[in-house]
This record gives sequence, structure tokens and C-alpha cells, in this order.
Amino acid sequence: MFTIEHEFDATIVTLVDEGELPLKEDVIVSAFDECVTLQQVDPRTDQVRTITLSLAQVHDLAAALDLPEGAYKLSPDRA
Repeated sequence: MFTIEHEFDATIVTLVDEGELPLKEDVIVSAFDECVTLQQVDPRTDQVRTITLSLAQVHDLAAALDLPEGAYKLSPDRA
């Protein structure tokens, strides 16, 4: 399950784990004009962990999900 919210400066997607136990904490994906952040609570420390990706990294990640194992560099016209 996931939710989508449009804020003033970002689009927020929350991914909710509905799989089998043990469930993972929700993941909050915030898409801004210049970057995308991923946030998740670390249950061991009860602190929010944040990862920030550039838009180029997001494009590479999206492409990587559909490719076989290997090393790749996207051409500028595909980014």
C-alpha cells in the first residue's frame, strides 16, 4: 500500500509494508525540484534515517530496475 500527497514544495509518497511478519517501517519518499529523499525510522535507535538522491541518481535507479546485472552509463538524452 502507498499514499501520495502533494505539498507546496514536494510530492510525498509513503510506502507501507503489508507483507508477512516481521513488517518493516514505513518509507517516506519526498520528491523536490532538485533531489529526492528517502526516510525510514530505524527501529533499533528510534531515529529517522535519511538518504538524499540527486535527480540523476533517481533516473539511474529507475533504469537499473529493468536491466540485467552489469555496469551501465545512461546517455544524456535518456536522463
